[in-house]
Amino acid sequence: MISPKEGVRLINNVYSFVVDKPGARLDKYVGEKCPELSRTQAQRLIADGYVTVNGGVAKASLKLGVGDRVDIIIPPAPPSPLSPEAIPLNIIYEDDDLLVIDKPSGLTIHPAPGHPSHTLVNAILSHLADLPDDSLRPGIVHRLDKDTSGVMVVAKNSLAQANLISQFKAHSVVKAYLVLVKGHLTPENGVIEAPIGRDPRNRKRMAVVTEGREARTEYRVIKYIDNYTLLEVRPETGRTHQIRVHLSAIGYPVVGDKVYGVKSAHLSRQFMHACRLGFKLPSTGKYVEFTSELPSDLEQALEDIA
Repeated sequence: MISPKEGVRLINNVYSFVVDKPGARLDKYVGEKCPELSRTQAQRLIADGYVTVNGGVAKASLKLGVGDRVDIIIPPAPPSPLSPEAIPLNIIYEDDDLLVIDKPSGLTIHPAPGHPSHTLVNAILSHLADLPDDSLRPGIVHRLDKDTSGVMVVAKNSLAQANLISQFKAHSVVKAYLVLVKGHLTPENGVIEAPIGRDPRNRKRMAVVTEGREARTEYRVIKYIDNYTLLEVRPETGRTHQIRVHLSAIGYPVVGDKVYGVKSAHLSRQFMHACRLGFKLPSTGKYVEFTSELPSDLEQALEDIA
């Protein structure tokens, strides 16, 4: 039998393993043996009876012993509700594992209420027929806001997706953004550390809240322009709306940001651009970086305020 670690697609297959080390939780063991599966997916398979230990159904929390036989049945994925759409993609790099794209502003990443189609996922499905089966977010390992432009990476198979997600979770991915804020931000280099969670006064927004999740953002001033500051910002963590929330919290809101920032006569969207993305290639472990130039609308905004 071929192990899933050798890259076989996990559809309608049964994998059998004999435990050689004691003490592992069943859900963790399944995740290790089938890296295509997240721990949540492994727990769901266990709960639905697709995983047995010594022939019997077991709980996710079961501690395994040496010699236990674990059988994992991977059921066929349900039909995807997504459809390919011929939306142009600016592809910076592509190999067997991933795509690196330069996302334009105005493009939502995946379908959601209010955005059932015409998303990046629909565009990717038109370019790649075979993506990791993950409901409405196949291949997606990180996100950019709809109105944020710049570099994104998309996985082309389950092993690459698991590898990239683990890099993001470990905070080893380098993410840099060009951001314009109102006011002269000082000092010229700094770190913002403040927990982020749902705004208790408006659940549709995020905010700095005591019970929020740890969040850390580094910045450096590129230049001052009139009463504005152009920054390079590097979020070490990946909380929702982290950069926008952190900069607003210290009194330097993002220009053009209609939720946390200040409106601008020069922009119809927030001045945020993902200019650099660095990570290790899943196939070789080699570190690579990809960059994106500032788009024309943001360049024009800088000229207008100068």
